[in-house]
Amino acid sequence: MGFEHAFTVFTPAYNRAHTLARVHESLKAQTFGDFEWLVVDDGSSDGSAELLAGWAAGSAFPIRCLRQENQGKHVAFNRGVAAARGELFLTLDSDDACLPQALERLYRHWLDIPPQRRQQFAGVTARCQDQEGRPLGRPLPAPILDISALELRHGYRHQGELWGFTRTLVLRGFPYPEPPGARFVPEDLVWSPIAARYLTRFVDEPLRVYHTEGHDRLTVSGAPQGHLPGLTLWHQMVLNLEIPWLRRHPAYFLRSAINYARFASGQGLDLAHQWRGLNNPQARALWLLGLLPGWLLHLRDK
Repeated sequence: MGFEHAFTVFTPAYNRAHTLARVHESLKAQTFGDFEWLVVDDGSSDGSAELLAGWAAGSAFPIRCLRQENQGKHVAFNRGVAAARGELFLTLDSDDACLPQALERLYRHWLDIPPQRRQQFAGVTARCQDQEGRPLGRPLPAPILDISALELRHGYRHQGELWGFTRTLVLRGFPYPEPPGARFVPEDLVWSPIAARYLTRFVDEPLRVYHTEGHDRLTVSGAPQGHLPGLTLWHQMVLNLEIPWLRRHPAYFLRSAINYARFASGQGLDLAHQWRGLNNPQARALWLLGLLPGWLLHLRDK
């Protein structure tokens, strides 16, 4: 299908009228103009929709606001991807900002990938800085690195806040699961399967401004029971999909095995169900090791 813009800048928002101006101002300052701003309002009651409508009326770039009943960031994200009119999908949270040259630089890095290789890539990811201009996290292993996100995580053990875009068509093939009753679904349930199939161009260049004061995430708070389905799926996915990296990062996988037993037990899933949820011998062996500590953590959670 054809797209109308190079970028869809996507913002999920829940009662963020007091911070949305930060996003709006940073988009107004962009040196690259081929983008739309798509906001999915996850049931706000603070006048966010009216605020966005006022900005849209006089905006130099398209602003669209889609409203849904409060269902969580994962549902808002799926709706945003489905509605996007940009070829490249870039999430900018409702209380953050980006540098004026951010879109221009991300697009330049994308065009620098030879056209015949772009289908191998999910997108481009850059670093972040705080509101004082200090880069966050460790530098990347090289100024430009074409690897999978799984290799960066497990092979290089890189940690730190990163930010970038993903091709919209790729995202449409990897939607967030929407388990009944889930209020929170971890992001890696989307990003890890994508990383198992596609490369990312990582660039050691801070482009997003991560505001550390009062920073929160959309609808993460709430009853722990509403988090259990997503957390169980996340750790199950780590053990099933990422297990080839076990020898490079054993503690990571043991931790997931413990948490898989912990959160699955919290949902009332019996041992046979948990066993069947794992698809390889290494994962099952780790799960057996993690059963007792996972069960003890489940009892503590209760």
